[in-house]
Amino acid sequence: MVKKLKQLLLPFSFLYGRIMAVRNSLYDQQVLHAQEFELPVIAVGNLTVGGTGKTPHVEYLLRLLRSYRVATLSRGYKRSTKGFVLADGQASAATIGDEPFQYYQDFKRVTVAVCEDRVVGIKQLLEQGPKPEVILLDDAMQHRPVKPSLNLLITDFTRPFYHDYVMPTGLLREPRIGAKRADAVLVSKCPAHLSLEAQEQIRLLIRKYTHEQTPIFFTGYRYGEAISIGNSTALKKEIILLTGIANAAPLVAFLKDQGYTIRQHLAFPDHHHYTRQEVERMQEILQQPINRGSSLLTTRKDAVKLTSPELSVLTKAMPLFYLPIEVEFLNEKEAFDKLVVQHVQSRLK
Repeated sequence: MVKKLKQLLLPFSFLYGRIMAVRNSLYDQQVLHAQEFELPVIAVGNLTVGGTGKTPHVEYLLRLLRSYRVATLSRGYKRSTKGFVLADGQASAATIGDEPFQYYQDFKRVTVAVCEDRVVGIKQLLEQGPKPEVILLDDAMQHRPVKPSLNLLITDFTRPFYHDYVMPTGLLREPRIGAKRADAVLVSKCPAHLSLEAQEQIRLLIRKYTHEQTPIFFTGYRYGEAISIGNSTALKKEIILLTGIANAAPLVAFLKDQGYTIRQHLAFPDHHHYTRQEVERMQEILQQPINRGSSLLTTRKDAVKLTSPELSVLTKAMPLFYLPIEVEFLNEKEAFDKLVVQHVQSRLK
């Protein structure tokens, strides 16, 4: 049934793909203008709808570039505000979006801003004081009005772009050939044991759509110790898992591998904003006999919303934890770091 439905959607995918291809061609031929800036502007994006791991990679770059004045600029998906907003003490996941608010909370020296129009957003950031030395554009692969100085494309190991199709048949935002704009490709969510031979096979498939010299890197996740944001100091091995992310499969696999028993998985859509009623329902689930003594475990992205002022009065009384993650390169970490740092240094001369 699913296969037949996808076949029926193919004409719509072809039409959408052609529209995106024409749009990209107009930018490539400079019929449509793309604004370029003197300072390093690094775009982190993908070709796919849904989570490919952009946020942990942006955080990796923020740590890598900590010796520079860095600003992040995002659209601020599902935020309640419009236009350019600079994160400050009044910011929340509702006003600037969950991922920008996560950057704001976790990277105190980084300037965090959101704006639907990235050209306007960059110009506003350059008028702020102190002026940033580097700007990271979060989820900007398809935002063609800005020409980044370095374009980093992320593709998920479990659903690589070269096996996918343009929406609505598949999950691609544009045709696969869009990968040719990438200055480097990062294959995310890779298993730690991925062999060099398997990596080379993936490189060959990716290079059908990129320039021959485009470097390709492989990353996975390193999970940290669970952090309590509730009333308990120790995470139990029996858990209720709470996620509002696009793809929770890698997290579920990790937890099972570590010996956790997932009593129940409360899976919400990506970027979900939790309500008081939903949190009260979580309290009820924890009180059920089968779940007595269990902990509630979530992601950092969800934690920033669950600890908002309107919900923290409830969540701080729950055995609630989040599991931090960081990007870990399978190999060639030094080569990637050098590529980024040398690019930044060359633009700042």
